[in-house]
This record gives sequence, structure tokens and C-alpha cells, in this order.
Amino acid sequence: MYPEVFSLGSISVQGYGLMIFIGVLLAYLFMLKNLKHHGLQSEDVSEMFLWCFASVVVGGKIFFWLEDPKLYVENPSLMLKSFGNGFVFYGSFLLTVPVLVWWFRKKGINPWVAFDYAGIAGATVHAFGKLGCLMAGCCHGKVCNESVGIVFDNPNSHASPLNTPLYPTQIWDALILFAAIGLMFLMKKRKYFDGQLFLMYGLVYAVGRFITEKYRGDEERGFVMNGLLSHSQAIAVGVFLVCLTVFVWRYVKTRKANAV
Repeated sequence: MYPEVFSLGSISVQGYGLMIFIGVLLAYLFMLKNLKHHGLQSEDVSEMFLWCFASVVVGGKIFFWLEDPKLYVENPSLMLKSFGNGFVFYGSFLLTVPVLVWWFRKKGINPWVAFDYAGIAGATVHAFGKLGCLMAGCCHGKVCNESVGIVFDNPNSHASPLNTPLYPTQIWDALILFAAIGLMFLMKKRKYFDGQLFLMYGLVYAVGRFITEKYRGDEERGFVMNGLLSHSQAIAVGVFLVCLTVFVWRYVKTRKANAV
């Protein structure tokens, strides 16, 4: 693919960074439009995005280090050397959720209502991030048949091996996320309870990631249960069960409230 999209003099514009920028910009505009109805202004939304950025980086790195804790305990200097690369999405996700709960409450906004906006915004950044992964060659798939695979030939690509068909796992993940976004928009005015959209995002992506993870080529991230599940698959199962439990609880609670 295209790790570097173009350059302006000494400035190099990377494909991954460009896709993240587009996703964040769209998410920011969406959150600004919807949170204005709750009395928040652009500076408030900017503050929220800064908290999200910090949570994404810290959570993603902590979970990345936890994939091989012995390595980083014995070689702590590697933690700093690897800080610019290697992030685990679920680590970012699991830390950002409580941070946003705290932030929404601080601003006097019902977190359940706000998280439906955050679900669409977060999935948008996530989806464009996967397109960025495609351009950079990271999160690539295993070696496969030429008829179903894509070939990375740029020497700066993170894909391995180069010039060999690999499963297009980045495209699959992006399609799952765009489908989740479409579903959330479809249900936006039909939702039964607040928080439903965000929980749908968690459920859809957990199922999708569990499946696509089987075809991922970055097996060095490790496995659990004697190799039965990858780390991300195990976390996906946990996220699915938590989201499903909360979904049922919110549905039953809302139904009882409406019956009164």
C-alpha cells in the first residue's frame, strides 16, 4: 500500500496519520454538533478529545506491554523505545470508557445519552484508523491464496512478508466498523434506551474482531488458554459478555419504567 501518501519538502504525510486525522475531524464535528444541544461549546469538545487521546495512548500502550510483561520487566528501556508504535485497541477502549464517564458527569451530561454519540464518533475514528492500517501495512493478515489476498510491496510497509498475498484483515475490520456506524445511524431515532447505540458498537465489533483475529498475521502478540484464543479474542469475548449483560439490563429497566 502507501505508507507515505505525499511529501511537502521535508514534511512527510503518512497514510496512517492522514486516515486518523480524517476520522478524528469527522468525529469532532459530529460530537460538536450533538453536544451543543447539551450546552457544550467547541472548547469543551476539544477538552474531551484531549482526554480521549491521553486515554487511547496510555490504555493502548499498557495492554501492549502486558502482552509480554516479562520482556518489559526485564528490559524496562524497551518501554520507552517502543512507545511510538505498538498499541492494542481494546486497551484504549477499556480505559477511554471510564474516563468519558467521569468527564460527562463532570459536565453534567447523562453518560448514557452521551455515549450514544461517542459510539458513532469512536467507531468513525476506529474505522478510518483501520484504513490507515491498510496503508501502513500493520494489523495485516496471514499468508493466503492469491485470489483472496492483497500484496504489500512497499519496503516501508509494516506488512510481513512483502510481495506475498496476505488476508486483507484491515479491510474486513473497516467494513465491520462502517457497518456498525450505519447500524447506529439507522437506530439513532429508533433506539429503545439511552446507551443502546454504544453497546451495539461494542457487540458488533467484538464479534467481528473475534472472527477476523483468526486470520491476523501478527501472532507474536500472544495467546491464552494454551493457544486456544489470542489476547484480543479473549478480550473480545469479555467485552461481548459485558455489553450483552448491560444491554439486557438497560432494556429490562427501560421496559419496566415504561410500564409504570
